Amino acid sequence: MVAFHHLGWRKPAIRILDRPSVFLAGAVSALLLLWGCFFFSTLDSIPFFSRSKSGLCNCNQPNPAFNLQFDPPVSTFYDDPSFGYTVDKRITNWDQKRRTWLGLHPSFEPRSHERVFIVTGSRSTPCKSPTGDHFLLRFYRNKVDYCRIHGYDIFYNNVLLDPKMPSCWAKIPAVRAAMLAHPEAEWIWWLDEDAAFTDMEYKLPLQRYKDYNFIVHGWPKEVYVKKSWLGLNAGSFLIRNCQWSLDLLDSWADMGPRSPNFDKWAGILMNEFKHESDDQTALAYLLLKEHQQWGTKRMHIETGYYLEGYWVLIVDTLKNITERYLEIETTTGMLRRRHAEKVSERYGVLREPSLKDAGNEFGSWRRPFVTHFAGCQPCNGKHNPLFTGKRCRDAMNIALNFADNQVLRNYGFVHRNLSDSSVVSPLPFDYPA
Repeated sequence: MVAFHHLGWRKPAIRILDRPSVFLAGAVSALLLLWGCFFFSTLDSIPFFSRSKSGLCNCNQPNPAFNLQFDPPVSTFYDDPSFGYTVDKRITNWDQKRRTWLGLHPSFEPRSHERVFIVTGSRSTPCKSPTGDHFLLRFYRNKVDYCRIHGYDIFYNNVLLDPKMPSCWAKIPAVRAAMLAHPEAEWIWWLDEDAAFTDMEYKLPLQRYKDYNFIVHGWPKEVYVKKSWLGLNAGSFLIRNCQWSLDLLDSWADMGPRSPNFDKWAGILMNEFKHESDDQTALAYLLLKEHQQWGTKRMHIETGYYLEGYWVLIVDTLKNITERYLEIETTTGMLRRRHAEKVSERYGVLREPSLKDAGNEFGSWRRPFVTHFAGCQPCNGKHNPLFTGKRCRDAMNIALNFADNQVLRNYGFVHRNLSDSSVVSPLPFDYPA
């Protein structure tokens, strides 16, 4: 059982004011009352539509977010009958098509270079494992929580967009279709159904990827020197919404089961990696053998944080991480401040100076960004024989509750015991001081 004990809760001190203080407070209150009368009488004389320009009020002005009802009657790539979403429909000149579309939809242009769209999914049939559908729902809810906090959109796909690309290959047509359906998004982020956000505050460091189009977590030495297909994990990757990426997806798909070249590639991949052909070995081959074509300032293996972290190395550290974060909050009042969920990003930024020595990845006491339950197979139940199904279920429960605590905190509750999903407790004011 994994549980943690919170530090003592400090009660706010109450002071009894002396008489001079009471007199002074009364005088200040009277002055504020007179000023308020003058201010609001002045405000009433200013037309409502002019108040935002005067700096007085912008509360009820229209939200300058996306205009979801504006689509001008001007022909775009969507009106081209030869344009298609399926893998066999090759797309050309996509960069110009995107620029044209954004120019016709100006509400989507601001900050479009940092817009992220998450794609995930699972099979269309019910899970064979008795708890599989329950865990898939919780994994999806975890992703929705993260997207809500950071303003991302998400697409959950549970159908085969290409029947000839089943199982692990199904992500390629899903990602490709998302790129075409969302020209407003700069990055498409694929996440496997069994991957969970375990740091709800952390945001992708997109500024470091300005020269890259494809980001995957892994270890360059394992891929380029040891030629290991385990040197990366295709369960979490970022791909820029551009023509280069569409060409990469075409090459990746050409190594899959829908391609007439599948048998040829299966032999090549088995010879190179001593492993059967799948999406991950194919991606490793593209990194290894076509590095000059795809890799020069285009593909990047991320080692600086857990874009995808292996659960076996992570779950047993979560209790200690919780305690370290609570210790930080006992000495930093702003991090204990109650706040609306919509402004949660602000508190993630405030926490960063306290985490400068926390490290990252294995051995760190920073929250792992993404925890991936590779090998657990929660839906079909065919877990890796290196561990038991119970170990997988217990670990998934702990990680999901760890993440859930970061969300529930904004609603005033917390799981005291990370092994118990059903019981939560209300939090007192100024917790955990």
